[in-house]
Amino acid sequence: MAELTGQPERIGLAAALVRLSHVVLHLYGEVSRELGLTPQQAQLLCQLIAGPVGMADLGRALHLGKSGVTGLVDRLERRALVARATDPRDRRAFRITLTPEGARLADEAHREVTARLDKLTGELAPADRDRLVDAIGNLMAGC
Repeated sequence: MAELTGQPERIGLAAALVRLSHVVLHLYGEVSRELGLTPQQAQLLCQLIAGPVGMADLGRALHLGKSGVTGLVDRLERRALVARATDPRDRRAFRITLTPEGARLADEAHREVTARLDKLTGELAPADRDRLVDAIGNLMAGC
């Protein structure tokens, strides 16, 4: 029916969120490839922008098990994008930190993804943007 009326098809909230997640993942993928990274590598680097993070915290943030995080960190460490440092609170644990090149790539990935998302949402009225930010914040508070 939407094709006949010229109006976009109305979908439910869950379907809209799924579609949006695909768009965001696609943008992350594009930016990652342009920087010579996988999307997971870019996500890990971006998780470290605020400072060193423990392996367990990275696993939770990226929804990866211990071996998945270890492999991802190993690959980024071989590329000299991250470094392991002993956690001062627990010598058995490691905190992962960005190297200067890793910080450059993380900043570039974050800037580019957010710029593309800003462009995508640029047509929204300021009040709609504010409502969307509030709604997303409320949804994320439950995660």
